[in-house]
Amino acid sequence: MITAPELMAEDSVAHGFFTRQGGVSEGIYDSLNIGLGSSDRREAVLENRARIAARLGVDAGRLVSPYQVHSADVIAVDTPWREDQDRKADALVTNSPGLALGISTADCGPVLFADVGARVIGAAHAGWRGALTGVLENTLDAMERLGARRSRIVAVVGPTISAAAYEVGPEFHERFTARDPDYSGFFSPSTRADHFMFDLPAFILMRLRAAGVGRATSLDLCTYANEERFFSYRRTTHHGEPDYGRLMSAIVLTGD
Repeated sequence: MITAPELMAEDSVAHGFFTRQGGVSEGIYDSLNIGLGSSDRREAVLENRARIAARLGVDAGRLVSPYQVHSADVIAVDTPWREDQDRKADALVTNSPGLALGISTADCGPVLFADVGARVIGAAHAGWRGALTGVLENTLDAMERLGARRSRIVAVVGPTISAAAYEVGPEFHERFTARDPDYSGFFSPSTRADHFMFDLPAFILMRLRAAGVGRATSLDLCTYANEERFFSYRRTTHHGEPDYGRLMSAIVLTGD
């Protein structure tokens, strides 16, 4: 489990950007795979999630995560999921103590949020699509509806694929620059003609700061570059593997 100093300084919040280590899964999922959508054994995934919950000091049933669809949608939660509840979203917010918010990633940007003064937290899955279409701004808006003030919110970007490993084609570049020509600054030339290297963590930080968040930082850890510590969807495709594990990043309000 990796922690951020900016969030560790707050004794009313527990959090972790969990690595792939410390679980019970085997093979390509070795070992802390939390992906219910993967082809891993379900009992192994549930045990891995229970271990994460225990590290955060909550029961397994109080670790909630959305059904991620690369959207800009946010759900405010105050209790564990009901069986029939719609969980499709890419971010969660709460002001309920003891309810851990977890999101899964395998190259996309996990972002944990906290306004300790208001006792409001959030967790967002920010891939390129979500970051471009507003998942970060929507998370801040949802936190403010619960009483947070964005000028007090700390946001930390966890392990994410870096620009050195994220090659994209011309259509990807055009999609961004059509939104804002200044977004070209997040692309650098690739060794392949008409291709680029995209800096997703820097783009996420820019969007957070432009939205007025109090403090936005990154762990500066690349999921692709460190196979021992992190799962990576892109690395899996380059290796020709049939599936991939998912990492979890989670945060919880402690105390009453």
